[in-house]
Amino acid sequence: MLKYFKVKENKAACWINPRDFGQHEKSLIFIHGSGGNSGAWSAQYSKLHKKFNIAAVNLPGHGKSGGHGEKDIPAYVLWLKEMLDVLKLKRPVLVGHSLGAAIALGFAVKYPQDLSAVVAVGGGLTMPVNPDILEGFAKQPDLILDLMCKFSIAKENRPKLFEPLRESLGQARVDVVADDMLACSKFDLTGELQNIRVPVLAVCGKEDKMTPQACSEQIAAGIREASLVIIEGAGHMVMMEKPAVFNDAVQDFAAGLPRTVHQ
Repeated sequence: MLKYFKVKENKAACWINPRDFGQHEKSLIFIHGSGGNSGAWSAQYSKLHKKFNIAAVNLPGHGKSGGHGEKDIPAYVLWLKEMLDVLKLKRPVLVGHSLGAAIALGFAVKYPQDLSAVVAVGGGLTMPVNPDILEGFAKQPDLILDLMCKFSIAKENRPKLFEPLRESLGQARVDVVADDMLACSKFDLTGELQNIRVPVLAVCGKEDKMTPQACSEQIAAGIREASLVIIEGAGHMVMMEKPAVFNDAVQDFAAGLPRTVHQ
């Protein structure tokens, strides 16, 4: 169910368990990618809410959340800190996709004591964006959004998923998507790896063209408690393209984490 919370003087829309939110032993916080919304995780929370406390957030200015998007990852990290304080879930696992992966990893650097682990989906230690894409939002935003959707989905999955993804991205203001991509372009975690002291699972679609497999391999190689899962037949939107395989990977990872003691 979609519920609204007050964060930084704005309403924040968040999908949570319909009936038993806060009653499970472990919690998963899902963070969508650039220009996205909590609906990106529908194939996850529709299944996993029976085993975990689920909160699929809509970042400010995204989905039905108020406010505006941010231009850098640290600003989103601060927003997420306030969101987690409101949700009152003890040391959750952050599951972030693309921009959301950058936010989750950035959060792990700044607030490791508040987390159990991070699942970085289609992420990287840096997330460079082609300058032509950044400039294109001002001139031909529809073309840029079309290209983003095309390259985010493995070719074999485009007939099924292109239109839903394009419709979802089209719901966001162009300036919000552009700012999200700008935030990704400035992200650089390479000098902060020693500060990540929680387990990290890097997940990537084998055919990811937005953040290729090598990006996730760098996460797994650079962070001490990190592991890697590559999912065949999927691109950047791996959680939508291969939801069952993705969900199994997240469940297996979370099951191996120490129990969380609720306060």
